[in-house]
Amino acid sequence: MGIADRHIEYRENPGQRRFTLGQPGNALIAIISLNIVVFVLILISRVFYLYTHQGGGPEALNYDAIEWLALPGNLTRLSERPWTLITFMFSHGGLPGFALLLNMLSSMLWLYAFGYILQDLSGNKLIFPVYIYGSLAGAVFFILACYAFPSLPVNQQYPYLFGSNTGSTALAIAVTTFSPGYRIFRNIGSGIPVWTLTVLFLAINVVSALGYGNAASFAILGGALAGFLFVIFLRRGMDGSLWMNNVYNWFINLFNPDKKQERSNMKEKVFYQTGGRTPYQKTANITQQRIDEILDKINQKGFHFLTEEEKNILKRAGEE
Repeated sequence: MGIADRHIEYRENPGQRRFTLGQPGNALIAIISLNIVVFVLILISRVFYLYTHQGGGPEALNYDAIEWLALPGNLTRLSERPWTLITFMFSHGGLPGFALLLNMLSSMLWLYAFGYILQDLSGNKLIFPVYIYGSLAGAVFFILACYAFPSLPVNQQYPYLFGSNTGSTALAIAVTTFSPGYRIFRNIGSGIPVWTLTVLFLAINVVSALGYGNAASFAILGGALAGFLFVIFLRRGMDGSLWMNNVYNWFINLFNPDKKQERSNMKEKVFYQTGGRTPYQKTANITQQRIDEILDKINQKGFHFLTEEEKNILKRAGEE
């Protein structure tokens, strides 16, 4: 058994994976929850509008609050609704009844599939940044396409962009760039490479967007570019998620004054046994607290972010 497998044995339920639906701080579940909450609110607004406008005819039946949450392709209209730069990436609508439910379900399944793989590869802190970068890049490409190709949007005075597809595209490309050899459904032969799933996802979304004759297909390309560049910069030592996670932690700490702004350095609390060794070769005492700290780091960042000292601690703990 390798070091990467040993840390699972220190969990209370060693047979389970690292991330579960009920675990605090799970960014993937947080994103899916935001999408579901906004989706339910949109459905409730439809019912409420229909109830309060009885006899309103087709206008009441066709009301959709997505117009107030989706990103407009017109800059003038966007300046009137700046909040849509954030809300569009968590909003689903624009379809009638059952078709909307199917669209929402498929979007969440794709989001969970790629988000889970990235979470398994690199930890928990990259999910939100990649999703947001991809969505914003998709928004830029969408607006540029609306101005460059005004004939694309059909039957709409103002074209709109909404949904999680741009963020999911960024996650898909990030996963494929990060580890193209990653395989899913390993019980089927030697497994299916993740890039085939990515190609299928892109094909479905691009064809669907082109079928509606709007600029959403360009938004997909923007999300793909963002996911690719994020991993490329990460490999060169430029982690685009750091500032976003720091802002998030700062904001959370505003409402939790009892929590320290910075975690104390655990190395200051660890006693070292030197014995007959040179002062430069030190061996850390293995304590449950130290092991828990290392496991938390694995959950948040991934196993490959551990230092050699931390890997040795896990290895020694597994042998003992």
